[in-house]
Amino acid sequence: MSDISQSRHWDDVYSRKAENEVSWFEASPSRSLELIERAEIARSAPVIDVGGGLSHLADSLVDAGYTDVTVLDISREAVRRLLARQRPEAPVHGVVGDVTAWRPVRRYALWHDRAVLHFLTDEADRTAYRSTLLAALAPQGQVVIATFAPGGPERCSGLPVRRYGREDLQAWLGDEFVLLESFEFDHATPGGAVQRFHVGRFRASKTRPLRVG
Repeated sequence: MSDISQSRHWDDVYSRKAENEVSWFEASPSRSLELIERAEIARSAPVIDVGGGLSHLADSLVDAGYTDVTVLDISREAVRRLLARQRPEAPVHGVVGDVTAWRPVRRYALWHDRAVLHFLTDEADRTAYRSTLLAALAPQGQVVIATFAPGGPERCSGLPVRRYGREDLQAWLGDEFVLLESFEFDHATPGGAVQRFHVGRFRASKTRPLRVG
């Protein structure tokens, strides 16, 4: 699927469905918030939520005292709706972009992705995502990535997915990252289905130089 087709696909999803009608909806992003808090980064450190869509993680981070929160999403509609619900004083930055093509102009102390990586089934897209991650992450920065686990769904939102266990995710990230914790969990969708996820938290041991433009 081309970048334009992907953008249209997700714009259509967010245009047709309320935030609590998509399968990945969480009433509270408590698990992600706990993982981020265990990273023990400063509240002023920059955090990015990749593919955040209409997740309430950004809101929860602001409520917890984080002052530099960015949400990157391929859907312009999702970013529009996310920013529309923010309080005027809320320090949330919305960026419309495809993670496989986006070029960060700054670095982040923590990168969070709850459900983007598993949609990238093409090897070139997986490589591009990893390059963006390496360019965006600060030295010794941390990464929290959640994907469907080996026992999870094979498709989501009409698209095929690639599933990851602990070894799969570590192998894909490579020697630049040290595993800090990893576990599986069940996510109950609004429709009542149960999806098996795997999440890992990693620390960067090395990062590539920041590429701008």
